[in-house]
Amino acid sequence: MSRKHKKKLIRIIIAAVLLVAVTLLPASNIIKLFLYLIPYLVIGWDVVLSAVRNIIHGQVFDEQFLMALATIGAFGTGEYKEAVAVMLFYQIGELFQGIAVGKSRKSIASLMDIRPDSAVVIRNGEEIKVSPEEVEKGETIIVRPGEKIPLDGVVLSGSTTVNTAALTGESLPRDVETGGKVVSGSVNLTGVITVKTESLYAESTVAKILDLVENSSAKKAKTENFITKFAKYYTPCVVISALLLAFVPPLITGEWGKWIQRALIFLVVSCPCALVISVPLSFFGGIGGASKRGVLVKGANYIEVLSKLNTVVFDKTGTLTKGTFKVTAVHPEKSGEDELLDIAAAAESHSNHPIAESIIAAHKGHIDSSRIGKVTEHAGMGIEAIIDGRDIFAGNGRLMDKAGAEWHNCHINGTVIHISEGSDYLGHIVISDEVKPDSKEAIADLKALGIAKTVMLTGDRREIAEAVGRELGLDEVHAELMPDGKVRDVESLLAEGGTLAFVGDGINDAPVLARADIGIAMGAMGSDAAIEAADVVLMDDKPSKLPEAVKIARKTMGIVWQNIIVSLAVKAAVLILAALGHANMWLAIFADVGVTVLAILNAMRAMSVKK
Repeated sequence: MSRKHKKKLIRIIIAAVLLVAVTLLPASNIIKLFLYLIPYLVIGWDVVLSAVRNIIHGQVFDEQFLMALATIGAFGTGEYKEAVAVMLFYQIGELFQGIAVGKSRKSIASLMDIRPDSAVVIRNGEEIKVSPEEVEKGETIIVRPGEKIPLDGVVLSGSTTVNTAALTGESLPRDVETGGKVVSGSVNLTGVITVKTESLYAESTVAKILDLVENSSAKKAKTENFITKFAKYYTPCVVISALLLAFVPPLITGEWGKWIQRALIFLVVSCPCALVISVPLSFFGGIGGASKRGVLVKGANYIEVLSKLNTVVFDKTGTLTKGTFKVTAVHPEKSGEDELLDIAAAAESHSNHPIAESIIAAHKGHIDSSRIGKVTEHAGMGIEAIIDGRDIFAGNGRLMDKAGAEWHNCHINGTVIHISEGSDYLGHIVISDEVKPDSKEAIADLKALGIAKTVMLTGDRREIAEAVGRELGLDEVHAELMPDGKVRDVESLLAEGGTLAFVGDGINDAPVLARADIGIAMGAMGSDAAIEAADVVLMDDKPSKLPEAVKIARKTMGIVWQNIIVSLAVKAAVLILAALGHANMWLAIFADVGVTVLAILNAMRAMSVKK
């Protein structure tokens, strides 16, 4: 509980004690009036003052005005105890609201803790402590155990374990060695490392995350906007209705006191606190709950869209697959696997292509550069190199045709690198992009949630794409697409109706992310353009976080509609009873404050997320 909330609680307790004491004291009406004014001012001075200020600034019809008008009117009709009680319970409701908002902010405030306070940069051989904003791209920084990593970069020296829980929701720390990448906002746990920065602070992971979180509340859901507009017109309508109830019937019956009392009860009941407070709080709680699980939702409007998903479209590389190539098969024709891999690695050793890197990584052994003679790159085909005096060709079928080798394709899906010595075919190596461990689980979970269609769009070869699609259980696979082709296919799917999400990670995914009803980007390995264009960011690149996000969104929307329906139903019933003279001030208090507290407690459930 914050200091502000503690002060309000003390005021509530003092006012409650004074109310009981005054109620028990025998006194005349005049004295009672002044005595009841004491607890009323203790608990309600800020509400009355706020109402007066709002009236001065032209904001007449708000909840403070309704409370002030109703309670002052109750004093005017001699219902002193009820007047104090209304204000007391209203402040109890406000206290509950404040605590609930504070609790929902904690999950987001934990993200704010990832903001680094300083960076230790090496300049002219000296260690200098500066603000992260002052560090230039390409400078070297030192990060010691227990410190937050201030900027994204590559480890130059040292090894350590880093905690990325605040960024990704992943509880297990990960090991980082020389050459490994680290992201800002993660915590260095064990060793001293030097890091070469790869971006300015403004472009870093931590800066982007904080910007997303800080701006999320500005994007309201349609439901939230409706409630705001509803309250804007609802409040003046009920005030006018209360005035008519207070003055029109007495002109006929002459019973002014009775109808004014009914009008005051009508005013107390009509206060839209439950709706105005609980609906935004529910969305805020949903965003906070999602952030606990490493899912950043950029606004309440995207919570609403997520809850309505019926089509999910995925990119392949880096989204459903790891985006890193790996040797999955070595099929020699004449020699052993190790020998074929050795020849291929030597031939590819001068290339920085991802396929070449994967072959070199699979070889693992040292490559003696003295073995390698002239290297010729054949564009779009592969490499020709002199290895141990032998003319080695390593590439695709077209390169084999050029060398005059009789080659054959592999039954295993993937990128096939054929190797020959001149026209003598030696065998081939299969390189594949690995499917992420949780991709299949993610697709199955989405279907269990009632998602009607799961689709994959990729620029990769059809046979590879279809093999991945079969493995994961996708409904449709569209392959060999350029970026504009992805947009066209998404537009075709959008034309079928329903709500569509696109999940991607690359620069080429940015247009289609923006075109979809909701764009979802991979935050750890995804490109800046993709993250910028997306509406939701999965911070640890796990597709299984998407079904979690859908569950959180649906739970949040369920809570929102529960609060709307219950609040309106109770208020409508008590308003009718008040107009007919069957409701007293205590029932009015329940219909306002009681329902508000119940709605707030219900809204707090949106923050509860199972890990």
